Amino acid sequence: MDKLDKVTSAVLCALTTHTVFPSLAAQEDKEEDESKIPVILVTASKRLQSTQDSPIAVQAISMEELKQQNIGNFDEFVRYVPNVAIGGRGPGQSDIFIRGMAVQPIAVMLSGAQGTMPNVALYIDEQPVTAPGRNLDVYAVDLERIEVLPGPQGTLFGASSQAGTIRYITRKPNLYDFEAGISTTISSTYRGGNNNSVEGYINIPVNEKFAIRTAFYNTRHSGYIDNVQGEYSLDPSINPNVAESIRILPANTIYQSINNTSLIKEDFNDSYYSGYRLSASYLFDNDWELLVQQAQQELGADGVFDYDPEIGDLEVSRFFPDYLRDEFDQTSWTLKGRMLTLEIVYAGAFLDREVNQSIDYTGYNNSGAFIPWYTCTYDAVRECLDPTKGFIGQQFHERFTQELRFSTDPEKEWRATAGIFVDDFTIKTLDNYLYLAAPALGFVPNAPLSSANSINPDARAESVTFFNDITRSENQWALFGEIEYDINDDYFLILGLRKYSIESDFTGSSNFAEKNIDGDAGRDYDLSGGHSNTPLKIDDVIPKLSLGYKASEDQLYYLTYSQGFRPGGFNRGGGIESANPEFPDVAVTYQTDNVVNYELGWKTDWLERELRFNGCFYLIKWSDMQVSRFDPVNVSILTFIENAADSEITGLEGDLTWATTENLTLYGSFSINDTKLVNLNAQAIELAELGSELPMTPKSQGNLRARYEWELGKYQASWQIGWQLASSSWSSIVAEEREKQESYSLINLSFTMEKEDWQMKLFVDNLADKRAQLFINTQDDIRRITTNRPRTIGLMLSYYY
Repeated sequence: MDKLDKVTSAVLCALTTHTVFPSLAAQEDKEEDESKIPVILVTASKRLQSTQDSPIAVQAISMEELKQQNIGNFDEFVRYVPNVAIGGRGPGQSDIFIRGMAVQPIAVMLSGAQGTMPNVALYIDEQPVTAPGRNLDVYAVDLERIEVLPGPQGTLFGASSQAGTIRYITRKPNLYDFEAGISTTISSTYRGGNNNSVEGYINIPVNEKFAIRTAFYNTRHSGYIDNVQGEYSLDPSINPNVAESIRILPANTIYQSINNTSLIKEDFNDSYYSGYRLSASYLFDNDWELLVQQAQQELGADGVFDYDPEIGDLEVSRFFPDYLRDEFDQTSWTLKGRMLTLEIVYAGAFLDREVNQSIDYTGYNNSGAFIPWYTCTYDAVRECLDPTKGFIGQQFHERFTQELRFSTDPEKEWRATAGIFVDDFTIKTLDNYLYLAAPALGFVPNAPLSSANSINPDARAESVTFFNDITRSENQWALFGEIEYDINDDYFLILGLRKYSIESDFTGSSNFAEKNIDGDAGRDYDLSGGHSNTPLKIDDVIPKLSLGYKASEDQLYYLTYSQGFRPGGFNRGGGIESANPEFPDVAVTYQTDNVVNYELGWKTDWLERELRFNGCFYLIKWSDMQVSRFDPVNVSILTFIENAADSEITGLEGDLTWATTENLTLYGSFSINDTKLVNLNAQAIELAELGSELPMTPKSQGNLRARYEWELGKYQASWQIGWQLASSSWSSIVAEEREKQESYSLINLSFTMEKEDWQMKLFVDNLADKRAQLFINTQDDIRRITTNRPRTIGLMLSYYY
């Protein structure tokens, strides 16, 4: 079924905005009147509920807070949620981690062919958009809120909600009022350039039953990393970092060197986001409503977002073009209504995403086991030719999801939400690795081995010396439900279950160029190394049990047991004999890793609802952790994944809001994590020793924000100061790659003036111009540090009608 057929058939059945039971709407109005701290409504439990009445950990950033804190892309949002961390290489190239459940990210070059599914699920409204190694970096325009649900959410949100779930909740059409708004921002980045953006929305109620809403944005961020003059050689006397295979060449070997003169550029890592979202809502009657949404976005980025400290602060030397183009198109629909006492929701969506990327891969000369074979001549006096190497890849994601669920009246003694979920997800990957010396050495382009299952059956360009032509698919169905029962006026019990079945498939081939026209070196994933045309099947039941205690209208406490999971998959290198007989062969598949979570949480308001303090303690047991490794010397010339270890995490997280006066409000949040490896199952990956901390996880992190509002003549004025801090962390769980990442703190300032429909804001982000070590990596075999944007000063003007 092609995209048009899927969307057409589904829209004939399809979508809505919030239809809520009258009693809940009345409760919302009551809480807004009584509380001096705004109440945020969330759908963390698959039904509309106040954060203070939801017996699970949930952190919500409202539309107003997103504006106040200048949050646009995903990297900016993460800074304000202390128990969330990312590891990656720039916009749309990150893995997300929550509550310390982290391993180092797999290289984006292999995210499609060999990346594990993330253990944090990412949603746009009702659709999961999670993908290996490449977070869908949705620009935050016209959002109702962003919900962060820490801890396993396996019963309601399923696969990959192992460490938590993040949801972008878009604003829906308003049937009653015309609304419009536009904002434009100009800013300048120290040691970078100028930035600008324009974004806006329009809501048009056509009549009492039909409304349309559109949001749009175009934002440009300047670069701040320079590609500076550099030279590269395979000569070990000049470059001691080259692979061992180079060092064994004869002493009289001749080495060509290269320079990057044609690619030198200041501030070369500029980026942009542009897109729109169009939605329409139709009210059939008082009980049934249909919502259809269409969204498109293009993310573009040049250069790299990590620098080489051996070259200089915010400097690198790159020898092959670096760029990224990441586009997605999402069509979604929701039909929501009531039948007797049941609320019924049918939600579906189709996501089409295409990623095109070019990366300098010259650093592979520092680790590749067969570099002389593809780079140097075979004459009596050997000559190593142009060492430039590059990666050019494409990924095509298609995802079709549907969910039908039923909810009973939330005011009754028994309350239930139950449904069925179906997911069809495919990733098509074309990875081309170019060795510019290969054609001169006589290597002949080859075509995929598995032509019947290939994406592109044609022979590759002459410089392509290795390529992946791989299709991964994941088909899932699940039955889920949660039942909530009031034991008495104070206590309630929640029981949740999810029964799921997943089939994962892996077809196509990986190919190595050869020196004859019939070259067929490589792997056919339906035939070789233990692979076959049989999918990997996984099924299980995931439980959840929670006991809640409503001490008063302002005090809620809960104790929860929950589980989470993410699916296993296939190893490209499965069944290949290890290069070193002391290491076992790579398994054909890796299995599900699982999480058991115990937590004690609280939702509390104090001082006549002027002070809010929410938080929880938790203990997490993570078994059969999926860890990736590239070890061509001992194991495999292909990156592989192993269920390598078990770990335990104990932690505390909390957030606080205090309306100290009518003018001054303080906001704070924090997390403390004690992570450690408790068991090593690895046979082929050499991990950090027992008791070591997990990577990418500061032991403590948090943020504090103060906001003061007052009348300044005819204007409403406010100032705000925010402080984010994180303690040190480790870069990897693999012993050879493990490195300490330094602690950091960042400060942001803003001053705002408003009058009627106009608003002006002056802001300074990263006031002290600090360099946060967000991810020390060797993903393309040269050590670099991903960091934050330098100090940026800007002005925002907004108009709202």
